Amino acid sequence: MPGAVVPRPRQGRQGAAEKTTGRQPSPVMVHRAGAARMRDAGCMCGGGSMKRSAGESEQQAKKQKLLEEIGESWLPYLTPRDAEFYQLWKTKYSKLILRTSDTVPKELHQVVQDAFLTLQKHGCLFQDLIRIKGKDCLTPVSRILIGNPGCTYKYLNTRLFTVPWPVEGSKIKYCNPEMFDACKALMKLNDYLYNETVQALKEQSLSETKETKDAAVTNKEQDFSTCVEGERTILEDQSSSYVPRTDCINLKSKTPYNLTLLNYMDPLQMLYLKQEPYFGMGNMAVSWHHDENLVERSTVAVYSYSCKDPVINRNQLQDLRGRDPAVWHVGLKIAWDIKTPGLALPLHPGDCYFMLDDLNMTHQHCVLAGWPPRFSSTHRVAECSRGTLDYIFRQCETALQNLQDDSESVALSLKSLEVTIVKEVEGIHNEVEFEWLRQFWFQGKRYRKCTDWWFEPMAKLEEFWKKMEIMTSLVLSEVGKEECTMEQRNEIVSCFLPFLTERQELRKEWTARCQSQLAKSLPDEQKPECHPYWKNDDSNMPLPYDLEEVIAKLQALLQ
Repeated sequence: MPGAVVPRPRQGRQGAAEKTTGRQPSPVMVHRAGAARMRDAGCMCGGGSMKRSAGESEQQAKKQKLLEEIGESWLPYLTPRDAEFYQLWKTKYSKLILRTSDTVPKELHQVVQDAFLTLQKHGCLFQDLIRIKGKDCLTPVSRILIGNPGCTYKYLNTRLFTVPWPVEGSKIKYCNPEMFDACKALMKLNDYLYNETVQALKEQSLSETKETKDAAVTNKEQDFSTCVEGERTILEDQSSSYVPRTDCINLKSKTPYNLTLLNYMDPLQMLYLKQEPYFGMGNMAVSWHHDENLVERSTVAVYSYSCKDPVINRNQLQDLRGRDPAVWHVGLKIAWDIKTPGLALPLHPGDCYFMLDDLNMTHQHCVLAGWPPRFSSTHRVAECSRGTLDYIFRQCETALQNLQDDSESVALSLKSLEVTIVKEVEGIHNEVEFEWLRQFWFQGKRYRKCTDWWFEPMAKLEEFWKKMEIMTSLVLSEVGKEECTMEQRNEIVSCFLPFLTERQELRKEWTARCQSQLAKSLPDEQKPECHPYWKNDDSNMPLPYDLEEVIAKLQALLQ
């Protein structure tokens, strides 16, 4: 049984995989596994996702406890070479579904793989400058986000903006016809994976329903043999396509993929690849993680294309323990569980896999590097309630409702100084500046390589933001007036000051990030731009960029 698998003996950094293939170990292999694990418990610069916020310290504590429990031995994991592999897959990883390449239409393979190569040829795949625990690092994987117009996807403190695919009725100007074809092909793949996902969820639902009914039948066998026969007849009469109407509705509502995050890596060009720290699975392209910023219990679908299967001397691999290091794999484990063996599923060119329902929540996955370059298209239901242009424009509209813009008068004024309204406006002000404008320009002019679609709405967003700067200055003006009572002044300043303090700290952080050596080392079109930025004495701006003096004056008013 899977739970009885004996852990593989621990080897040095040049493990069995490297010894049998004769490959030279990468620099990381010379470090002890314990050190690698400690690094993995900290910074996940392998491109994986890691939840931040209040839960981060709890997650780190879980990782530390897991590392301590493992000690110096490897946890067991299974590959298709192991006799128990398929039983383990069925019982512990049943919501991982594989569709092999031969089940995917050939014409779809062709257009999708051409799209990958087109994006690569035009330099549209970028390493993201992400931020983890206050430190910037580049992802080893190069990426681009393609999806519904106006959608964004945020991971590791980085908001990516979709290169829009050509949905019906949209007017998108691509840089060249090839880019249009590439985005159209990926939208076609998205539709295909959506249909496959609905079918897979139907099959999953039927399987669970049948298992429940079979279990109920078994429990009644001793006393209700007649009823058992009737139940079996019902089950046998059910067709494989039957799913209750309500289930169908729920299935469809869970799977409208709104974007795909494309990834590319050539492992042989990498100077450093992290080692998988728990099972001894070898080189990782992406560390263990849950995909973040997704609709709860939504499926993730992945199309994998390693440019060619490597030519391998099978005689060299006869004594190989564990996974084949030449072939790309997706690794899975139950989150924070050291009793259940992990799973390493090989991925061949054109294979698709699906992480159904809550698998992304209950399990963690990683991507294990093979030898050839690999593209993947990872289709997701991004949680976009706060991540679309429509949303942020509505936010701006809400904030600007408090601005009295009298066309007959040059002067602007605020309609209300109610504390709740001031807080709402200043919160939106910070959201526009730090979640949208600075995120967009921190990525330089990379999007111009694909389309200029985003630049017009970002210019409009900046106009709204400038009006909010005026609104902030108007609040400052009002609290400084003699007719403002001390009680009213204290109330407004107390709610107002935290937003300005946050704004000042975040401006410092973003300015420093744009001026870092890592940022300056990027190609010109990818170099971060510190925008918006202005000199403190700029007469076109109502407030200085550096808010230190403004904050000091507000603090003085409270004393």
